[in-house]
Amino acid sequence: MLRKLLLLQFLWLIAGMYVKAQFSPLEMSSLINKQFEFAAKQLKVLEQHVADSVMPKTINKKTGKVEVSNTTWWCSGFFPASLLYVYEHTKDAEILRIAKKRLALQEPMKHYTGNHDLGFMMFNPFGNAYRLFKDPKDKATIDTAAMSLITRYRPQIKSIQSWNKNKNFNCPVIIDNMMNLELLMWVSQNGGDPKFKEIAINHANSTIANHYRPDYSAFHVLDYDLETGKLIAGKNHQGYNDASAWSRGQAWGFYGFVMMYRFTKDIRYLNQAKNIAKFLFSHPNMPKDFIPYWDFNAPEIPNVLRDASAASILASGLLELAQFTKGAESKDYINKSASIIKTLSSPEYCASVGENGGFLLQHSVGHLPANSEVDVPLTYADYYYLEAMHRFNEWVLKK
Repeated sequence: MLRKLLLLQFLWLIAGMYVKAQFSPLEMSSLINKQFEFAAKQLKVLEQHVADSVMPKTINKKTGKVEVSNTTWWCSGFFPASLLYVYEHTKDAEILRIAKKRLALQEPMKHYTGNHDLGFMMFNPFGNAYRLFKDPKDKATIDTAAMSLITRYRPQIKSIQSWNKNKNFNCPVIIDNMMNLELLMWVSQNGGDPKFKEIAINHANSTIANHYRPDYSAFHVLDYDLETGKLIAGKNHQGYNDASAWSRGQAWGFYGFVMMYRFTKDIRYLNQAKNIAKFLFSHPNMPKDFIPYWDFNAPEIPNVLRDASAASILASGLLELAQFTKGAESKDYINKSASIIKTLSSPEYCASVGENGGFLLQHSVGHLPANSEVDVPLTYADYYYLEAMHRFNEWVLKK
């Protein structure tokens, strides 16, 4: 392995790629191993703060205590999913025991139809479990979750309704929903009904048509009239205003279109992802370390909060995009991801063992306009950080 890393380092050196987001394969290998060992220790700390009947959510900034959720909360699947990535790299038996316990808690949510987040809630944990252990029960859970998700498909708008009708929206469809299409695509590809794939493609196409502005920034929420099938308005529920580019929303869309290209090889999705990346990384308000401000149009930049969760999602998505591009373009995406991983692994963003309630990363922003989960750790920031390091290890260092 050392010889292979030295060769890889030499090849990157002669390719002249030690530029803005430079990295050393040896350095990255050491960092990733260190961070997974850290994660094993830290998630055991988090487990101690969370009762067996609930899942971790964030930290209460006033009390310093871990806040939890029930399993219907959209983030409930990220803790068991994170544990599985950590087990895969460390083979820590205690981590696996905790993961299995948490999977058992989450499993009944395969029947949940209250929102669109079955991908986050079910595919991230059980997809990883099936990938690792090939237990038919996990596949059955994934298949059932897909059936639950498509109950929210609305043929009138060729989209999956995200949230139920409420005082703010008639039929909301949010950009985050691109992430949940992986559940449907995977089930169709693995023996399931082709209708899951058809629904996912319809939703992705509607997202390209309606969610994106000419500059390839996205609204957070689209509101539809189900009676006419027409779009009422584009909104930014969690962003600065309706015309702004909310950072995590941009990251969700970017990752989602790379994933859709993986399954379909439809060049429209690859081009969409590349154009979103170009918008993000050429934006004058993208920081040099690629950890985005919570909204690209937030007033008082640079004196506003960064969002580690958006950065984690981007780091992971960039590595997949690199697999579908070549030469300098592919290496640039890898370099950008390496830069993000290194920054998130630094003391500025990464906690020490025993601190931060047991969460890995600090400084994520959930819903700033509602003053909810502001500058705190979040389970999905940790999950995509681990996924990015896993992908870097498997797709770059072992390639």
